[in-house]
Amino acid sequence: MADKNFVVTFARGFGTGGKVIASKLAADLGVHCYENRILTLASQLSGLDEELFREVNERVRNKNGTFAGMMRGLPRAKKYIAHTEKFVSDDTLFSYQKQIIKNLADTESCVIVGKCADYILAGRPNVISVYIEAPRDFCIKRTMANMGVTEEVAAATIKQTDAYRAEYYKYYTHGNYWTNPINYDMTLNSERVGIDECVELIKSYMRIKGLID
Repeated sequence: MADKNFVVTFARGFGTGGKVIASKLAADLGVHCYENRILTLASQLSGLDEELFREVNERVRNKNGTFAGMMRGLPRAKKYIAHTEKFVSDDTLFSYQKQIIKNLADTESCVIVGKCADYILAGRPNVISVYIEAPRDFCIKRTMANMGVTEEVAAATIKQTDAYRAEYYKYYTHGNYWTNPINYDMTLNSERVGIDECVELIKSYMRIKGLID
C-alpha cells in the first residue's frame, strides 16, 4: 500500500447502500470507517468550553495523534439512521465535527461517511470523494428489507432523510448542492453497478490516483 495517508469520503442517498459500500471498502483496505461516531464525539466535545477543548485536543494528539481512539470506544451506529425531523443548524457542533474530520485526515487512512467531509477536505491530494445514488424503486426495496417497514413508510423515510441531508449540506457548504456531481471524484449508481462492484471501482480509482498499490 502507498506510504501516505488516504481518505475516502462518501455522500449517499438513503437506501442506496452507500454505507454498506463504505464499510466494505474500509474492511478491504484495513482502515476504519467513521460516520455517526464523529457526531457523537463532537456532541460530547461541544459541551466543553474552547480552552478545555484545546487541552483535550492537545492531550489526544500527544497520546496517539488522533481522535480515533476516543471514537472507537463509542458505540457504532445502527445500520440505518433516518432523519425524519426538519434540519436545524448547529454551527458549534459542526465546528467540532470539522476539527475531528481534519484531524482524522491528518493522522490516519480512513473512510468517512457524510458530515460534509468532501467539502471539509476539498483540495487535499490524498482525499477522494464518492457519491452513491440509485433509482427510487431500488432504494425503497432496500429500505423495506433493512428496516422492516411498508413501501409507504420506506418512501417517506427516503424523502425526508434525503431532504434533511440536502439542507444540511447546503447550509454548511454555504449554498452548494449535495447532489452536484462536480463535488465528487466519482458518482456511482449502486443498482446498475452493484454494491461489491462499486467497491472494486473505487479501489481501481484509488490505484490510478496512487493512493493504494
